[in-house]
Amino acid sequence: MEAPVINGSALDQNADSLSREITWFAQVVNARLQAYFNPEDITAGTDDSTPDLSGDHSVYADFVNYYHLNRDERLLLMLTLIPHIQPHLLDVFFTVNKASGRGHTEFGGIKGTRHSGFLPTIETALFLLAGNDLGHRFRLYKMFEPEHIFSAHQIITIDPAPGSEPFYSSPVSISEEYVDFFTTGHFRKPNFSMEFPARRLTTGLQWSDLVVDDHTAQQLDELRIWIQHGATLNEDWGMSQKLKPGYKVLFHGPPGTGKTLTASLLGKLYQLDVYRVDLSMVISKYIGETEKNLEKVFRKAENKNWILFFDEADALFGKRTNISDSHDKYANQEIAYLLQRLEDYRGLVILASNMRNNVDEAFTRRLQAIIHFQQPQARERLRLWQNSFSRECQPPARAELERIAHQYELSGGSIMNVVQFASLMALNRNDRHILTEDVLQGIRKELKKEGKTI
Repeated sequence: MEAPVINGSALDQNADSLSREITWFAQVVNARLQAYFNPEDITAGTDDSTPDLSGDHSVYADFVNYYHLNRDERLLLMLTLIPHIQPHLLDVFFTVNKASGRGHTEFGGIKGTRHSGFLPTIETALFLLAGNDLGHRFRLYKMFEPEHIFSAHQIITIDPAPGSEPFYSSPVSISEEYVDFFTTGHFRKPNFSMEFPARRLTTGLQWSDLVVDDHTAQQLDELRIWIQHGATLNEDWGMSQKLKPGYKVLFHGPPGTGKTLTASLLGKLYQLDVYRVDLSMVISKYIGETEKNLEKVFRKAENKNWILFFDEADALFGKRTNISDSHDKYANQEIAYLLQRLEDYRGLVILASNMRNNVDEAFTRRLQAIIHFQQPQARERLRLWQNSFSRECQPPARAELERIAHQYELSGGSIMNVVQFASLMALNRNDRHILTEDVLQGIRKELKKEGKTI
């Protein structure tokens, strides 16, 4: 379900819808508690005037109608949303059990580290929805299975209880993205942190600015076709049962040849978020930590249609070792985890490496495409030189650029470094003319970095 554009009046409409839903939720809570504390009262627990959302087109109502949520699902959704918008409504579950001198076990719940209010667990939801009706309770268990829409789409998350404690004592919470969606109509972009070790890639360039050879361009066109029509192939043509989900591709070639730029441009071209995974924050020397760190990224990206970009991927997807000690054994277990996680991801995953042979064959066998970004040849280098200078300056004559393009084998990244140097030299002279000598000096600097000379 895509997030709509929402204005001030739409925000008010959504607030009204949530207010009615909260009022209904409070009525259900009061009715359940009345029936619990006054079991002899035959009228207790009968108030359940579920709001009709069929004619409501607020963000929240559209979500409920889109997924055809039933009464229990709507109450569970509100239970997880309440701590974010009306937290005091759950304070009633802090009621002390006079017999034991502590909270009621039936109510479940925990108290947060900073949040002083009541945070629900699955047990809270089961009590609210089923009370002491075991049959109803058992039927509700399916709402907490991985296949349910709440878990499958990362709408509601479950933090499993530690050790041998009952699963239904696990805290249940709504994802931050859906808190924003239900309140503002927009999905929040995740912040770079240890909980999400990936940064969003953007670019001010256009697809026409990408300079690659004809064979690479043809392969990239095939990738673009999958982005455009992959969903239709799997869903409308019914190929999801025969094809593995998502699309995995390896970009390999020397630095500065356009691998990262291509990933950014694919996202910009099709309005998809691109996230570069920070492997320095993912890879850990401690057993099992690498998998945990990667799982944070994959879980956050689930069903978001994000492009995940792993730069210098051989650090993570490198060749497996022969097992000689316990560390090698666990390293190979990491690769086994990665293989499975890659296969399960339904979006586009791009692995980037300077050397194709550095990536383990177990991964390359599972790739739909392997695209080589070679050093640009003279024709591509001329295009890069012509496209790189600012429109505010006067670059060297075409004949000079042709000579430079033929004579010096530079990558696109190196050419941009030279253009920056030469442009700064012109600005320092208070001049708009880029001198050939400045360009050549910049080339000398680039070659010197690589241990070469003109």
